Amino acid sequence: MQKIGIIAEYNPFHNGHIYHIQKIKEKYPDSLIILVLNGYFLQRGEISILTKEAKTKIALANNVDLVVELPFFFGTQSADVFASTALHILNELKCELLICGSEANDLDKIFKIAKMQIKNPEYDETVKAYLTQGLNYPTALAKAINTDFNFLPNDLLAISYQKAILKNNYPITLELIKRTNDYHDLASSEEIISASNIRHKLKEKIDITPFLPKLSYKNIININYAKYFSLLKYKIITDSNLNKYLDVDEGIEYRLKKYIQEVNSLEELIKKVKTKRYTYNKINRLFIHILLNVTKEDNLKIKQDYLKILGFNQKGKNYLKEIKKELNLPLTRNVNSLIFQTELQASLIYDLINDTNTYKFELKNKPIIQN
Repeated sequence: MQKIGIIAEYNPFHNGHIYHIQKIKEKYPDSLIILVLNGYFLQRGEISILTKEAKTKIALANNVDLVVELPFFFGTQSADVFASTALHILNELKCELLICGSEANDLDKIFKIAKMQIKNPEYDETVKAYLTQGLNYPTALAKAINTDFNFLPNDLLAISYQKAILKNNYPITLELIKRTNDYHDLASSEEIISASNIRHKLKEKIDITPFLPKLSYKNIININYAKYFSLLKYKIITDSNLNKYLDVDEGIEYRLKKYIQEVNSLEELIKKVKTKRYTYNKINRLFIHILLNVTKEDNLKIKQDYLKILGFNQKGKNYLKEIKKELNLPLTRNVNSLIFQTELQASLIYDLINDTNTYKFELKNKPIIQN
């Protein structure tokens, strides 16, 4: 039985995710699928339009066997941190394959670029220098290693996954599935469209029911961004030391203080503070870190000290029993852990923004069982 990992945010779970799982089952019909799932706040600094509980239930209803949490603390950082933590979890669970979507679907190229980035210790600084010159992020990435590769979102993650595998010598093989749509396309109405396209259509009040399963549609939350902005604005105005928060670097705290009184929405604030070196995603991430008190000091000391199982079916339950004694990390949550404390904080803020009750789900701490 092949143990296959997938890493996802499901914002929301849609037909493309069903396609992803179906392709895995076609190639590996007897496989066990392990999902590492990001929760309330996401890698690009977005707020999830599905709760962690809903995403777990939907995944289990669509042939995923075991769902494990990607902690908030790591799930809202750069692609490399996001990928490194997810791969650590999959390795702990004895995963053999990681199968992800890819625009290029060129495994050799992904592998070569990952190796080139690892071998170049000055890569990140070179990228920053090109950003300062006014290049966009994908172009800066390409120029830093002298390649014409088009760095699109899924391929960027695939490179980060491969780097994590190589750096840690994990016995995990990366496989790719060709992405059938363009992440940046917000107009298409094909059967499979991107999650960003679905969110755009939702915002424009366009019917999204053809693009995702009913269980996903009925659990979608309308994020209250006005309330989110009000909470963030209060925090920026009243906190005297924004520089302590993760991703608040290079003096951007002064721009936040300067412009926060002039703006009336999140979009306005982003436009005011954005610079060449600060991507839209990084700005959104630092907003999340400010709001949830995620500090640079915390980032230096935090570690993955337990595995949080969100749900399983009978196959997943049997597998956990089989490998439990071989695990290096406990399956029992540590209530004193910084990971647990930030997860609770994330659920509280999420509930405050959206009038949900995810905090109760976090405290209950019971895996969802798919019969």
